[in-house]
Amino acid sequence: MADIAFLWHMHQPDYRHPDSGEFLLPWVFLHTIKDYTDMVAHLERHPGIRCTVNFVPVLLDQIEDYAEQFATGQWRDPLLRIAQQADSDALSAVDRDWLLDMAFRCHAPTMLEPFAPYRRLRDVLTCLKSHDGNKLSYLSGHYLSDLATWYLLAWSGESLRRSSPVIAKMMAQGDSFSAADRHALLVELGSAVSGVIGRYRALAERGQIELSCTPNTHPLAPLLIDFNAAREAWPQMAQASHTRRFGQAASGLWPAEGALSTPFLKQIAEAGFKWTASSHGVLKHSAGNAAKTNIAWQAPEEIPGDITLFFRNEKLSDLIGFEYAKWHGRDAAQHFMNELEALQREDAHNLVPIFLDGENAWEYYPYNAWYFFSDLYAALEKHPTLHTVTLTEDADKQH
Repeated sequence: MADIAFLWHMHQPDYRHPDSGEFLLPWVFLHTIKDYTDMVAHLERHPGIRCTVNFVPVLLDQIEDYAEQFATGQWRDPLLRIAQQADSDALSAVDRDWLLDMAFRCHAPTMLEPFAPYRRLRDVLTCLKSHDGNKLSYLSGHYLSDLATWYLLAWSGESLRRSSPVIAKMMAQGDSFSAADRHALLVELGSAVSGVIGRYRALAERGQIELSCTPNTHPLAPLLIDFNAAREAWPQMAQASHTRRFGQAASGLWPAEGALSTPFLKQIAEAGFKWTASSHGVLKHSAGNAAKTNIAWQAPEEIPGDITLFFRNEKLSDLIGFEYAKWHGRDAAQHFMNELEALQREDAHNLVPIFLDGENAWEYYPYNAWYFFSDLYAALEKHPTLHTVTLTEDADKQH
């Protein structure tokens, strides 16, 4: 029986101004309502799928910051402040300019072009800019209200669109969104943001998934160690953050960008982690080009404890991350299953480590990869000899 070990890495840098705490860019919020909600929804719909989900602490800090904003109405993100503004004609020049600069930042083929009302908003702005940029001042509050609303709708995940009557109604309505409409939408999105960490924790508590962590601010730890700034990457900081959010310590740690070195590996082991992971390229530099990813590796003798090392299958990980967005979801899922079965024929007890970004690839897929995951997870759940595992499960087999 082959073990399939998915690791989905959830990460964002800190977008808050160091003095004011204002969010300079809304990417944490937008990925939360689109990707973190969808990825947990796929797992909830497919309880037979086991995997590891990795969260960077500074991402969790910001998700909690957004939850507080929704709870208090004290907006530190311009997008939310603009969307909540009752009278869009009263928006400040700064907020108008911010919205006009930001509100078409998405992958247009999958997130803008499918929606005729959103396209019209884009075309109006393009037309005005092509004639005389000064005429942007003629854009009404009606236009700005619809633009802020459509930006939020475009970034709403497929799971929210399918479960929320409010979002479905507004997408069907298309335009002329009132202050009450926008408030109702923000209530829905606020509920999604406030509940998302708890949803992952619930899956971990019932044993379906493992939650792992990364050093606090996603540093390239080996470089920091070389520059005598290792304290910024201490794994213990990540462990404290993780335990507070999820109720238990993490067994594994994914280094930022998969960057490992012997001194950093020693830190990870001394912090008590059972496993860490990296890329096949790192493995080849250490163990030669013939080194394989289809086994778990034990750390060198000079590393304390019994820490296990995993190295990603780059071909299969990159198929999901970069190639399958161009395919029909069912065809991509079937091709991936064929690849897994081919590896199993080579070795019936293969380990297949599939590690990749859990947030940035999906906007390039139609419907935010909904059909790809639906077909892939369903096929894996019913397959008799391909078995999904968490990385701690596989590490425990080594001892």
